[in-house]
Amino acid sequence: MTDTVIEIRGLQNRFGSHVVHDGLDLDVYRGEILGVVGGSGTGKSVLLRTIAGLNKPSAGSVRLLGTNMQSATEAELDAVSDRIGVMFQDGALFSSLTVLENVEVPLKTIPDLRKETREDLARLKISLSGLPWNAGDKYPAELSGGMRKRAGLARALALDPEIAFLDEPTAGLDPIGAAAFDEVIRDLSRTLGLTVFLVTHDLDTIYAVCDRVAVLAEKRVLVTGSVASMAEVDHPWVREYFLGPRARAARGTIDARPAKG
Repeated sequence: MTDTVIEIRGLQNRFGSHVVHDGLDLDVYRGEILGVVGGSGTGKSVLLRTIAGLNKPSAGSVRLLGTNMQSATEAELDAVSDRIGVMFQDGALFSSLTVLENVEVPLKTIPDLRKETREDLARLKISLSGLPWNAGDKYPAELSGGMRKRAGLARALALDPEIAFLDEPTAGLDPIGAAAFDEVIRDLSRTLGLTVFLVTHDLDTIYAVCDRVAVLAEKRVLVTGSVASMAEVDHPWVREYFLGPRARAARGTIDARPAKG
C-alpha cells in the first residue's frame, strides 16, 4: 500500500485580490521524487512554502506527515518541522557563518547535543551533499554558486528529514554542475529513502531524477503522472513543455547515458 506523506485538498492561496491557487489537490508518496513544474506565476514556490508551513493558505487543507497543518498546535508544528528539510532557491545561507556553522544551525535545536557531536554530524551532512572535505571552513562568499547550493542542501539534511523540499536546486548552474547535483539528489533519495518535493523548470533534472511530475496550471494541479505519461496529456502548455525541442534534447541526453552496473 502506498504511504501518502503529503495530502492537499481544496487548497487556495490568495494574496489580496490575486488568487494563485484555487481548489488545488495533490498527493505525494513516501520515497518518491516528485517534480513540480508550471509556467511563470503558477505558484510553484508558494505551494512549497505552504506545504512546509511557511505560508498560511486562504482555504483548504494540508496534511503533512499525518499532521493537519491548519489545526495543529505549535508543539505539533514544531514536531513536523523537525522531520522536514527545506532548501531555498538562493541557498539562504548566513553570510557571516562558515558552511559548517550554517549546517550546525538546525542541530542546535537538539537538547544536550555535545559541540563535538554537532560538528561531526554537520561534517557528515556536508559530505553527503557532495562538497569537498574542506568546504565546511569556508564562508558562502568563498564558494561557487553550485557549492552554495550544496551547502544549502547539507543544511536541509541536518536533522535527517523524511521529506526534503528543494526550490529550483539547479537554477543558474552550468550543465555539468546541474547534472552532478541531480545525481546527489537521486542517490540521497534511493539510499536514505528520502521523499523529495522538487520545484524545478529544468527539463534535464525532470528526466534524470523525477519519479512523477505534477503540473501546475489554471490555479491547480492540472495533471500528475510519470514523465513519460506527460506526452499523452492534451493541454497546450504541457504539450509545448514536454514535447518541444528542449524536452527532446533532455530526453535524448538521458537516453544516451550509459547504464550503471
